[in-house]
Amino acid sequence: MHTKEEHFKELIAENEERLVRICRYYHSNAEGQKDLYQEILVNIWKSLDKFRGESSINTWIYRIAVNTAISFSGKSYRHSKLMINTDSSAMNILYDHSELESKLKQEALFEQLQVELNQLSIIDKALISLLLEGLTMKEIANVIGITEPNVKVKIHRIKSQLKEKLVRDE
Repeated sequence: MHTKEEHFKELIAENEERLVRICRYYHSNAEGQKDLYQEILVNIWKSLDKFRGESSINTWIYRIAVNTAISFSGKSYRHSKLMINTDSSAMNILYDHSELESKLKQEALFEQLQVELNQLSIIDKALISLLLEGLTMKEIANVIGITEPNVKVKIHRIKSQLKEKLVRDE
């Protein structure tokens, strides 16, 4: 039987890359990312005994991480930026690579996508960040706490709005 500390260390080791990416999504500077990461670890530790197994442990950890990221910055979160990298799958959400005509066009679209993502509401930022993480619609629903059909509708609307804005600004 694992002690709580051993179990915690194992969970963090399994999810460290995901947690670091979530911190990068919600904070643009390294110091803010480190602080958020520590806050997430504290919240996972405090909640570990309360895990009921109603979802997968990874979904539960995502929920803690996203909720911590949202509440960590308090009201200033509304103005925080969703940070994505050029090597992320953000552009793949909207376009096939065959639709992109050139590297320059792709870079321009990426810059505009970054601007548009940062104008999303808090919940929409959370939905997109989890989608970028590769979670399924069901997992996103469990993390955010809404129904799977609602997640699908919201993500479809967000993607449609983003595509429309990017096409309009081309």
